[in-house]
Amino acid sequence: MSLGELLPPEGFRQRGPLPSGTRLVMIRHGECVANARGFAGGPLGDGGLTERGRAQASALARRLSLTHELATAKAFYTSTLPRAIETGAVVFPVINPHLEVVADESLCELGVGEADGLTWLQIAERYVVPDWDEDPSKTNVPGGESLLGFFQRCVDAIDRLIERHPRELVVLVVHGGFIEQALKLYQGLSGAVRLRPRIDYCSMSEIEFDGARRRLLRYNDLSPMGVE
Repeated sequence: MSLGELLPPEGFRQRGPLPSGTRLVMIRHGECVANARGFAGGPLGDGGLTERGRAQASALARRLSLTHELATAKAFYTSTLPRAIETGAVVFPVINPHLEVVADESLCELGVGEADGLTWLQIAERYVVPDWDEDPSKTNVPGGESLLGFFQRCVDAIDRLIERHPRELVVLVVHGGFIEQALKLYQGLSGAVRLRPRIDYCSMSEIEFDGARRRLLRYNDLSPMGVE
């Protein structure tokens, strides 16, 4: 008996077919110094992973070494920020050490411009902080990004990955903000929408892109061996 014969009729079927498009598995990095101390974490303020962040990445690596659930990955990317690069260095060897690790600036978190390395309190004191519920086109700080600009950057990056890796499993070590924009794209939402989802450190979220079809295959998937 074929799989199709085991499924309900298409008209009221709830379960979709097995994935056949490009699957992007987005891993959020582990906790970094900027997260722990309340800094704007651009290239200068990032500070790399904390001890806790390294433990989170190691917990994910242990899970993946046991499950081999990402062993069919054909590509591995990280953002160019230290917290993503360091997380990727821990996780990559247990997925497929023969793949090339590609650092891509377009996968970075929302740009914070000249506020890089400042505390959020200092930013609020020095700049007129925009309200993106009122105007998502406003840049956050000089040299930074607007919400709409950030969304478009992430969408363009995803489009390039889909074109580059048709029907392949691709692993990305990225950021909560990037994953939020991908979730908006999956749902067909405007770049101005603010989801404010819960995306934990070293969790995995996976979206399939197959032409006009987009499916969420997993969201905020945390290892049972994880470190909160």
